[in-house]
Amino acid sequence: MIKNVLITGSAGFIGFHLTLKLLSEGFSVIGIDNLNYFYVPALKVLRLKKIADFAKKNKKKYLFIKVDLANQKEIESIFNCNDFDYVINLAAQAGVRHSINKPYDYNNSNITGFLNILEGCRKNKPKHLIFASSSSVYGMNTNIPFSTEDMTDHPVSLYAATKKSNELMAHAYSHLYDLPITGLRFFTVYGPFGRPDMAYFKFTKDIIEGRPIDLYNQGKMQRDFTYIDDIIEGIYRLISIPPKLTKPKNSKALAQYNVYNIGNNSPVTLERFIKAIESATGITAKRNNLPMQPGDVPLTFANVDELIADIGFKPSTSIEDGIKKFVNWYHTYK
Repeated sequence: MIKNVLITGSAGFIGFHLTLKLLSEGFSVIGIDNLNYFYVPALKVLRLKKIADFAKKNKKKYLFIKVDLANQKEIESIFNCNDFDYVINLAAQAGVRHSINKPYDYNNSNITGFLNILEGCRKNKPKHLIFASSSSVYGMNTNIPFSTEDMTDHPVSLYAATKKSNELMAHAYSHLYDLPITGLRFFTVYGPFGRPDMAYFKFTKDIIEGRPIDLYNQGKMQRDFTYIDDIIEGIYRLISIPPKLTKPKNSKALAQYNVYNIGNNSPVTLERFIKAIESATGITAKRNNLPMQPGDVPLTFANVDELIADIGFKPSTSIEDGIKKFVNWYHTYK
């Protein structure tokens, strides 16, 4: 039987790639997105066109609905009019630095919007709800690599705080209403059709166009860059594996709830990252060293032991291979 999936944020970077993956695997997909102006909407429209063309060419069942997650009545209507086997919530107001200047955007999308998804699932009982969290919940964590067992009670940005809130909300709903829910802490996702506000996209654009690149914290940063195909494979394998009924340490709060890191388990220095772009573009970067930005962290590093144990998968695309694929795509996009 064809499985019906709701993907929120389907015009976004991860949502776009996941939608194509699930359609190719025979799922029926309803995608929703508000197409906001956080970055150029034309890229989101291009992603949607690619999805629609793929669905039409391959005779796949796909429907896109433009809607804001914070619109309670419209989200209720979507759930009431459809019987979803799985719900994958990728929609969110992204961006650590943007959250410093536009805090209310994060409450509306990441808190109110996610609550509407949880309510829809409470009333309509999908087999599994998967939602996007973020490595930002670890804040200035000093335990390396970052483990899902680590404390995440000290976020250093509002964006991180909303993602931590999502995890707490999801656990409460799983406990109260017997909902199988999985949270995914993504680590610096990159690749073709990616977000223009991300460093790899901006660096590539500036290097090609001869402008200096801004290196925050004097370039002394490390990130666990994770290629988009690895992220999608991890999500895909988890869809049909809802969490078992468990309880956290020192608690009797039973819930079908789990959270995973999805990262490359291999932090990359900013120097290696820039060299990968220079190699792929054939251009030497001009550099502009700047101080640390509020809300940023110097290092991210994912412990993925639980992911390997439960689904037999570990992200493994090297930064050199991933950046080369991105730059090849960028030349066709620009």
